[in-house]
Amino acid sequence: MANQKPGEPRNLRTSVKGPLMFSAFWAVVAFFAVLIFASGGSSRVPRFDLAFTGAGIAFIVTLVIAAMLSMSYKDNAEHLGKGSGVNLSSAKRPPHGYSGGGTQTPPGPSGSSDGSTPDGGKS
Repeated sequence: MANQKPGEPRNLRTSVKGPLMFSAFWAVVAFFAVLIFASGGSSRVPRFDLAFTGAGIAFIVTLVIAAMLSMSYKDNAEHLGKGSGVNLSSAKRPPHGYSGGGTQTPPGPSGSSDGSTPDGGKS
């Protein structure tokens, strides 16, 4: 709303038309669904009282949910869209591991092939 100039129409996200149209659509769907299913068949009289009640409830609930979602919307800060991020940089990175520069050989097995132990045969 800070970008809005006086006299210009609002966009659909900040105007009230979007949530009202969304809620009206679901109210109409609920009206016809309740009208069909609450009457219990074509031989009985349609239950308009229940259909209007269901439509009103659906309208209010969806309007409150849409209003809460539109109030919680917030644009990301401008600095978040810039930079390389954590793993997005294509620059060459130093290899992970020891910083000694040479290759490291893994330590040998705990016992040698002649059956002696690493502590000189004392066990």
